[in-house]
Amino acid sequence: MKHAQAVIGIDIGGTKISAALFQADGQILRKETQLLNQRKGYVVIDMISNMVRSLLHYSRNRTYKVTAIGACIPGIYNPVKKTVWAPNIQGWNHIPLLEELKNRLEIPQIKLIIESDRSCYILGEIWKGAAKGCTDAIFIAVGTGIGAGILSNGRIINGNSGIAGAIGWMAMEPPYLNKYDSCGNFEYYASGDGIARSAVETLRIKKASHSTLASIPCDQLTAHHVFDAYTKKDPVATEVIEKAIRHWGMSVANLVSIFNPQKIIFGGGLFGPASQFLDRILEEAKKWAQPLSIQEVQLETSILQGNAGLIGAGYLAISNIKDKVNVK
Repeated sequence: MKHAQAVIGIDIGGTKISAALFQADGQILRKETQLLNQRKGYVVIDMISNMVRSLLHYSRNRTYKVTAIGACIPGIYNPVKKTVWAPNIQGWNHIPLLEELKNRLEIPQIKLIIESDRSCYILGEIWKGAAKGCTDAIFIAVGTGIGAGILSNGRIINGNSGIAGAIGWMAMEPPYLNKYDSCGNFEYYASGDGIARSAVETLRIKKASHSTLASIPCDQLTAHHVFDAYTKKDPVATEVIEKAIRHWGMSVANLVSIFNPQKIIFGGGLFGPASQFLDRILEEAKKWAQPLSIQEVQLETSILQGNAGLIGAGYLAISNIKDKVNVK
């Protein structure tokens, strides 16, 4: 009996894991999701292995042959050392994920490929999202932190040790302050945590008791509170969001000037509510960017939203059996 080809995509997040069995055309045959519930270290690898076994069992019972598995991880995959650094999962500090999964699954005939979440996001958008047909595109993920998945001339850019795309560390304004040590200047002000943090700092510095944000305990204030206050023309929220827009615009300008992409796609938890600012972001970017390149780029928001990582992981695996993209 002839078996149809299929692949498995796994999206490993800080709070949950999603895994899906994909047909070669991208149709999802089965999807499973499990919460981490504070699991850590090698227990999470056991959890991933069990989910893969479940999908393999499902595929065999329906005459599908799995030829590759793609995994999207919430951090940095070092392609040389084949280790994963994922700070949102306790104990995943340069863990040998590839080797551990191979040992547990014992399926040497199936290729296993791992990539960072930001790279999987842009792959997902290329396959099924807003970057379809692009050879040069960038996904800017703005959530708790900020990162960029970069596709240039049909190739994912990983850098020397998989850290390329850590754009939260882009320098936007002098002088350097020690408070940027943990996340970088750009991320400090323009990520989800950064917007909340910037609002708390502004409330304190300006003693802005008149702001609606002042009634929210500092440790409970979130970016969504700031966006809500912005719609009501709250002065502190306005100042914080305007600064974030400037930073997002400058980041687009820098990336456009370096990579000359066809599209830049914003995604992550903040886009969402920040999608309303795309025109403003482009307006700011035009002030700073290479003038020819900025005329060629389109800014869009992700149409895959929370599924970009899972679909990108599936495409990572599909690329192993179909020459659609040359992934390092």
